[in-house]
Amino acid sequence: MFFASAFWGLMAPLGKDAMTHGLTGIDMVTFRVTGGALLFWFTSLFLPKEHVPKKDLLMFVGAAIFGLVTNQCCYTIGLSITSPINASIVTTSMPIFAMILAAIILKEPITGKKALGVCLGCSGAVILILTSAVASNAKVGDLLGDLLCMCAQLSFALYLSMFSPLIKRYSVFTVNKWMFTFATLLILPFTCGHVAAIDFVNVPGKTWLETGFVVFFGTYISYILMMIGQHTLRPTVVSIYNYVQPLVSVTVTILTGIGVFKPSQGLAVILVCLGVWLVTKSKSKADMEKSKALTIAQ
Repeated sequence: MFFASAFWGLMAPLGKDAMTHGLTGIDMVTFRVTGGALLFWFTSLFLPKEHVPKKDLLMFVGAAIFGLVTNQCCYTIGLSITSPINASIVTTSMPIFAMILAAIILKEPITGKKALGVCLGCSGAVILILTSAVASNAKVGDLLGDLLCMCAQLSFALYLSMFSPLIKRYSVFTVNKWMFTFATLLILPFTCGHVAAIDFVNVPGKTWLETGFVVFFGTYISYILMMIGQHTLRPTVVSIYNYVQPLVSVTVTILTGIGVFKPSQGLAVILVCLGVWLVTKSKSKADMEKSKALTIAQ
């Protein structure tokens, strides 16, 4: 989980730099999704095959829409507009969206600690958005870009809430193979013309190296590491690693001069991270039922 989060943290400044030197957000999304599909299919050739019934294949289509198409389109295009710092700060809000959706879909109780966490996280997001709204350049942030990155987190939270049982039924490679395949089929008809129009000859070699990092480490390797982490660690431990992303991204972004870190963004980081910490530390429905059962037994 540490390396997955670190790769995602690096992906923000490197992807941003690639999308300002020859590529667009649409190009990067296409490379991420199709590159991921090819890599996961190639890897699956050397692994035991899992039978996936048609019913689950249809569910993988839905998982691909929320977990990849909407998520990656919103995040990558949002990153191309806003600063890498803002994009990475927004990614830490995902557990808050997951908590709200779990309350609506799975009827998870909202405790006082969860409510306070959501309020703090939302306050941080509002500060970030207001900072971007008055920003004079993309190094500080952009309102539309921030909102797109936030929509990406909402989409991924929906994916986790709706398709968690499906994901746990199959191996990491089977899940990703089918999700990336369906995402590619959904995206390519709309983006292939855009990618074909790239002036490949004049795109700098550095841009292709950065794109390669985004596809291989920021997508393929990170998705494998994340799912292994989710299968072996407690959810609260997994969520703590969200904080690695902005730390890595902010450090690299400032050192390379791609973005500017302002005090208001620092306050936003503190509020969002504190909010996520409170949400992940609060008791789930299962925890409360277990505690109640123990009390009755005693």
